[in-house]
Amino acid sequence: MGIAWSRPVRRALAMVMLLLAGGANSVFGQDRPYAPVPHRTLDDPFQQAAWRGAQAHQALKQSHRFVEGWLAYADEETGLIPRNVEESSHYWNGKDAAADNWPFMVLTTALTDRSLYDGRMHEMLQTETRLTSRRGALVDPYSFRKNDFLYEEPDRDRMIFESAEYVKDGLMPITEWLGATPFLDRMIDIVDAILEHGTHETAFGRLPADDVEVNGEMMQVMSRLRFMTGEERYLDRALQIADYYLLGDHHPTRDLDTLRLRDHGSELISGLTEVYAAAHFARRAEQVEAYRAPLHAMLDRILDVGVNAHGMMYDEINPRTGAVHSEHLADTWGYNYNSYYTVYLLDGVERYRQAVRTALASLNEHYRAHNWERGSADGIADAVESALNLHAREGDVTGVAAWMDANMQRLLAKQQPSGLVEGWHGDGNVARTAIMWALWKQQGVTLRPWREDVTLGAVRRGDTLFVHVTADADWSGLIRFDPPRHETVMNLPMDYPRINQFPAWFPVAPKAAYRVAPAGKGDERGTHPGTALIEGLAMDVAAGEEKRLVVHPVADRDR
Repeated sequence: MGIAWSRPVRRALAMVMLLLAGGANSVFGQDRPYAPVPHRTLDDPFQQAAWRGAQAHQALKQSHRFVEGWLAYADEETGLIPRNVEESSHYWNGKDAAADNWPFMVLTTALTDRSLYDGRMHEMLQTETRLTSRRGALVDPYSFRKNDFLYEEPDRDRMIFESAEYVKDGLMPITEWLGATPFLDRMIDIVDAILEHGTHETAFGRLPADDVEVNGEMMQVMSRLRFMTGEERYLDRALQIADYYLLGDHHPTRDLDTLRLRDHGSELISGLTEVYAAAHFARRAEQVEAYRAPLHAMLDRILDVGVNAHGMMYDEINPRTGAVHSEHLADTWGYNYNSYYTVYLLDGVERYRQAVRTALASLNEHYRAHNWERGSADGIADAVESALNLHAREGDVTGVAAWMDANMQRLLAKQQPSGLVEGWHGDGNVARTAIMWALWKQQGVTLRPWREDVTLGAVRRGDTLFVHVTADADWSGLIRFDPPRHETVMNLPMDYPRINQFPAWFPVAPKAAYRVAPAGKGDERGTHPGTALIEGLAMDVAAGEEKRLVVHPVADRDR
C-alpha cells in the first residue's frame, strides 16, 4: 500500500517528478523551466523523507550535469580541465582548477558514476601529478598551448601558495569523504614538499610562507594529517606556526592591522583553532595551556569588533583599532564560527556557542535573499555550507533549514543548460555545497549504483531513521549508510566542526547492531551489524514502487 499523501504534497511531487522524468535535457534545456523543490515540513516521516528525496535527487542530478558540462571543456591532449572557460581556458592550475573545481567532479562521480570516478578522475590525477609537479611535488600552472609550464621560471612562493590551496580546498575534502585513496597519497606528497621548501625563517622555526592564508591552510591540513597518519612531525610543524602567531608578535588581533574574516585570510583563524584541538587530542598539555588565553583573546576580539548586530561577520577589519575596512558580509562566516564551536566543545565557553546560535537565528529573518559576494553563486554556496556544518551541531535554530532550502534553490537555479554554472572554477564549490545538501536530505545514506530515475530521502527522528526509495524503472543495488567518518576515515578523537568536512547525520557505528524493518510489516525485520549497513544492504525496487525502511540501533535488551 502506498503512502496516503495529502493533496499539496501530491501536487508538488507530481510537478517535481514530471520534470525529473523528462531527463537532463528537459530539466536543463530551454523547453522546460527549472524545477525547484521548496522547503516543506511534514508530520509523517515518510512523507518528509519522500520530499527530501526529491530535493536530494535534484541536487545530485545537477551536480552530475556540472561534471558533464566541464568535461566538455577538457583539454583534448591532457584531459585536464581549464581554470575557466574564457580568458583562462588555456591552462590548469593548483589554486583554482585543482583546488576548487576538479575535486568536486571527483566527489560527484564517486556518488553518481563510479566508472567515471574509477576511470577518468583517476587518470586526471595521474596526469596532473606528472605534468604539474615542478619542484618535487610542488605544483605550478600547466599551459595547454605550450605543453609545458605556464611560467618560464619556477617561483617558490607561487608554487607553495598553489600547492597549499590544492591540498586544503581540493585534496582534503576528497579525503574526508573517500579516505585512503591515491588522492591522499598526492596530498601527503605535496604537504611534505611544502614543508621541505618553506620560505619563512622565524624564531619559532621555518614556516611554509610569510602569508596568513598559506600558514592557516597548512595548520588545518597538518592537524588532521597527524591523526590520519599517526606521524607527530605534522603536529610539530603545525605547532611552530601556531607559536609564531599566538606566542610571538604576530597575534592576529593584537598585532595585525588587517584581518580578513572571509576567504584569503580567515584560514588563519580556523588553522589556529585546529592546532589547538590537535594539541588537546595529542595530550600536548604545555601548548594547550600556552595557547588558551591568546586564542580566546583572538575570538573575543573578533566578536567585539568584527560582527554586526545579527552576528554576521564583516569581510575585513582592523582588529587593533576596531575599524571595519569592509562592511560587506563574509559569505564564509560559518568557517570562522566552526572555530568558536570547536573551542566551546573543548573549553566549555558557552558564549561561543551562543554566538553561533545568534548567527544561525538571524539567517531566515534578515538574510533570506542576501547578495553574498556581490551576487556570485560561489558566495551563496559558501554561505549555505557555513550553515549546514553548524546546523549539524545545533539543529534547526529558528528556521535555518528553511533558509538553507530557499538559498539552495537560488543556487541551483543558476546552472546553465550546458551544465556549467558561471564558467569559472567557483562552479566546483556550487557542486560541493549541492552534495553536502543532498547528503543532509539523505542523512548520509547513498545509492550504488546511482541512477537518474531513482530517489532516496531520509529523516531522522531521535535514534530512528526513516528511509524512502522510489524508482521509475526496476532498480537493484545497495543502499549504503554513513560511518562516523571522523573516526573511521580521519581517526580524529572528536568530530569538531571544520571546513571541507561532510557532516554526520545518522552515523552507523561499525560495532553496533541495527534493526532494519520495512515500514508496516510487523515482524518482517532483520538485525544487521553496523559494518553491513556501511558496506551496503541489497535492495530491489520495482518500477513505480515505494520502499520504506525504519532503521534504529538495537538496545542490549532487544538482542
